[in-house]
Amino acid sequence: MEEKDFAAHLTATLTGSALTMLLGIGHRTGLLAAAARGPATSAELAERAGLHERYVREWLGAMVTGGIFTLDAGAYTLPPQHAKFLLGETAANLMPSLLTLSAFTGILPDLERSFAEGGGVPRSAYGPHLETLGAKTGDSWKHIYREHLVDGFFGAVPGLNDQLTAGARVLDLGCGTGNAIAVAARAFPASRFTGLDINENVVGQAREATEDLPNAEFAVGDAAHLTGEYDVITAFDAVHDQDRPDVVLRRVRGALAEDGLFFMVDTNFSSHVENNVGNPMAALCYSISLMYCTTTSLAEGGAALGAMWGTEKASEMLADAGFGHVSVLESPRPQNCIYVCRP
Repeated sequence: MEEKDFAAHLTATLTGSALTMLLGIGHRTGLLAAAARGPATSAELAERAGLHERYVREWLGAMVTGGIFTLDAGAYTLPPQHAKFLLGETAANLMPSLLTLSAFTGILPDLERSFAEGGGVPRSAYGPHLETLGAKTGDSWKHIYREHLVDGFFGAVPGLNDQLTAGARVLDLGCGTGNAIAVAARAFPASRFTGLDINENVVGQAREATEDLPNAEFAVGDAAHLTGEYDVITAFDAVHDQDRPDVVLRRVRGALAEDGLFFMVDTNFSSHVENNVGNPMAALCYSISLMYCTTTSLAEGGAALGAMWGTEKASEMLADAGFGHVSVLESPRPQNCIYVCRP
């Protein structure tokens, strides 16, 4: 990249970082929601949101010049085609991801210290920063499950929806707040769904969210100690975060029925950096992996696979765990792929 091109690239990077912070302010203060109601002057928008006009005016300057709002005859507009990525109960809304990424900045001093001293940042350190910036655990995937789980993810595997309709014993590994199980248990009432997560707090939230579902249950536990027998085991972006992923995969293999299916959704990248050059999602995912996946595993003395462990490494580890038949399929999201694993 030429010097002037790199300078422009770096400026765009700095601009994106600043706009990310300001979009978070717009979310928490209600500015984005107020703007979605229609065009307004800075004074009108400030009045709608109950805020001071001078701050709103400068914020709007960044939104317009940053390509998020438009300005015409003194009226500022958040176009509907932009609003759908910032507001609403849909999978298109990127605000949960934006808030989570912003919250990660709170652990940067600990992360920098780990660069020098080793170790890592424990998962418990993230909670206060997530709460401060209004980020909620599981929100990034909640609407994705609702819109894409049954037809998009499960539907990619021939016969899986039929099996779940007929009735199957299903375990969701690393279930978090239970969003996937909530969708699946409603869609497939003849199947029995169990969620497993090591975090007691999120399991409590999952139980509250599925109180009306008699075919859903949750347990607190380490997947490295998994027991029981299941027809289907699912894992959504969960295996690479395990402290002992090799042990977990062997446990999953051992807990599957003879004709069982391990349905693993994970990141769709190569294990080799050079193969990810040019992928528009790669730099973001490496960054997230560093600021959460890798360091939280190192904090526990784990393998620190990171989110960018890649399809080559994942396929190798699945084979080592005893899965003789592994297919890698496209998912409804380009940054994820589906591993269909059978004994």
